[in-house]
Amino acid sequence: MKDILRLLRLFRPYRAWIAAGIGLSVVVALSNVALLALSGWFIASMALSGLGNQMFNFFTPAAAIRGLAILRTVARYLERIVTHEATLRLLSALRVWFYGRLEPLAPAGLQAYRGSDLLSRIRADVDSLDNFYLRILAPVVSAAICVVALLAAMSMISVNVALINGIGLLLAGLVLPLIAQRSGRRPGERLVTARAALRAGVTDSCRGSGELRVYGAVGRQGAHLDELGQALIADQRQLVRIKGLFSGLSTLAAQASMLVAVIMIIPVIHAGALPPAHLALIAFFVLSSFDTIASLPAAFQSLGETLAAARRIFEIADAEPNVVDPVQPGPSPTRFDIDIDALRMRYSDHGPWALDRVNLRVPEGSALGIVGPSGSGKSTIFNVLLRFWDYQDGKATIGGVPLDALGGDEARSLFAVVAQQSHLFNASIRENLLLARPSASEEDLKAALRQAAVLDEVMAFPRGLDTYVGEAGARLSGGQARRITIARVYLKNAPVLLLDEPTEGLDVQSEQLVLRALKPLMRGRTTLVITHHPEVLTLVDQVITLLDGRSLPAATPEAMAHAVLTGARSPSLAISGSGS
Repeated sequence: MKDILRLLRLFRPYRAWIAAGIGLSVVVALSNVALLALSGWFIASMALSGLGNQMFNFFTPAAAIRGLAILRTVARYLERIVTHEATLRLLSALRVWFYGRLEPLAPAGLQAYRGSDLLSRIRADVDSLDNFYLRILAPVVSAAICVVALLAAMSMISVNVALINGIGLLLAGLVLPLIAQRSGRRPGERLVTARAALRAGVTDSCRGSGELRVYGAVGRQGAHLDELGQALIADQRQLVRIKGLFSGLSTLAAQASMLVAVIMIIPVIHAGALPPAHLALIAFFVLSSFDTIASLPAAFQSLGETLAAARRIFEIADAEPNVVDPVQPGPSPTRFDIDIDALRMRYSDHGPWALDRVNLRVPEGSALGIVGPSGSGKSTIFNVLLRFWDYQDGKATIGGVPLDALGGDEARSLFAVVAQQSHLFNASIRENLLLARPSASEEDLKAALRQAAVLDEVMAFPRGLDTYVGEAGARLSGGQARRITIARVYLKNAPVLLLDEPTEGLDVQSEQLVLRALKPLMRGRTTLVITHHPEVLTLVDQVITLLDGRSLPAATPEAMAHAVLTGARSPSLAISGSGS
């Protein structure tokens, strides 16, 4: 019930659309019952009139039947438009709401989730919530309104028939659906989990196909996906069996109610208390009244699956961000020197210190190189500066302003990042560049590409700036993707530059092109560079080494480059022999 109430609160801004859709559904259902019952009465009355048993006004009921048919058709058309419009609006709002909750959690609060699982929650689980309105909320409310109206109308003809009709509707519309819901709750919840796992597995298999081939794990991964698929099919089959069983029972309840109603009303008609044509009216009325609750078994059965998807969404939405913005942010920096003093940071309360009393100073406009073995804390410094993770002790300032006094968005606006895995979206080069500055003109884009030494290559593509880069830039070479990322940094024009292994994984020619693009980019900007490449160290003014989360004395770029090349391991130049 708590999850249902929460979904209703999320849907509140669209209550007018929801109410209109439900209202039109009620009109369709009631006009359908009235049309069938009146048609049965009309045909019976015509037959009796033909036998000469009664006088009959042909025109009024004939006009009413035509009017009900037109009303039902128009209301059905409008109901489809309104309910689908409401559903699309709800899904759009849910996606925006969910992303608004998801974004502040990245990256610290999302470490426990696979990217493919998050994608499944954003796409499949949010899509599953359209069941709540279309297949649960609207049918249940519409059925409740229709049942009250129909029983009230029938009680004006026969209280006993209304009672029998009500018992049948209660059985088929509430008792059987509740049993179906209890029967389908566990397979419905398993279905959501299995579907998410299968989507995640397929996504991982596509993205990691190269690695799977290298390690000879394609067959094992295929068997795993087959196992997930079989589990999904088993749950789907169980749900279909439950649906078929209870659908049959609901039909049986409808037929039994009609039979009992007819048997009960025959003596009343025989006694002359009701006209003979009312037998057909009552039979068709009772039978068609069950159409108003026909969707309830499926609605109750969908409830378990829908609420399981909702709980997966709420699990993310309720998570607390690792870094909380200050209530009253401090003043924006007016200069951009970086000062880190005795900084301590760890990723969990009981984990080892990733940074243990680290000290570094970068004067405004200068460049600092950071070297050290893998796991020494180099990337952690960037995570702290970008406000992705919070630190536990020490001090970090930008232009004298404490880092934790800045909101996350404001702090990140001061930085531009070039990383070995900088993301390019599966869109055009133009669209990827405009992320940095949406207002940039065509000439601005070309100027940025020219500064990044990649304009000629981009314009040589058949579609130029409108060339699609593929998933994660797969249609570009590593060097081209890296230089387009650098062009994006030129467009952002941030005062502080963070370079994380900017030439890693590139061939010699691509590395030289990237270095040529970085030199003017770094000029006049406060820059921190993580690298183990000697060529990159020639771009910086000083170098520090991190070892086991601690900072060692600074050295000149020339001395550090020599240490990297020779594998020196003296305390002042402590670095692994491979430089990685």
